[in-house]
Amino acid sequence: MKKIIFLGLFLLLIGFDYSFSQEARQEPEPPRIPEPIPEPEPIKLPEPEPIPEPFPEESESEKIQRLTKENENLKSQNLKLQDQILDLQKEKSKLESEIVKLYEQIEKLYKITMEQIRVIMNLVNKMN
Repeated sequence: MKKIIFLGLFLLLIGFDYSFSQEARQEPEPPRIPEPIPEPEPIKLPEPEPIPEPFPEESESEKIQRLTKENENLKSQNLKLQDQILDLQKEKSKLESEIVKLYEQIEKLYKITMEQIRVIMNLVNKMN
């Protein structure tokens, strides 16, 4: 029995000694220097394709005529849009004035309704 206790204590002391020696050996290591990362090769952009002329066989006079027509078309479209803007502005002002009139009517009806409620409340109070 004494041998077993003695052997157990001996093993226990050896285990403690080993764990304490592990703690003593654990010194912080210096941080590792990271390895340099090689720079990636730059991505080469593809060569742009040459832009073809929109009208390759067009002479200067034809270009002028075509541009003049386009300009006239754009001017006419601009005038139409300006007319539409004016029409919309007129319609907007009409609608705004109509809204003001309707708002005034609502205010009048509100006042009338409130007066009717007062009269009804007075009648109810007189009946009690």
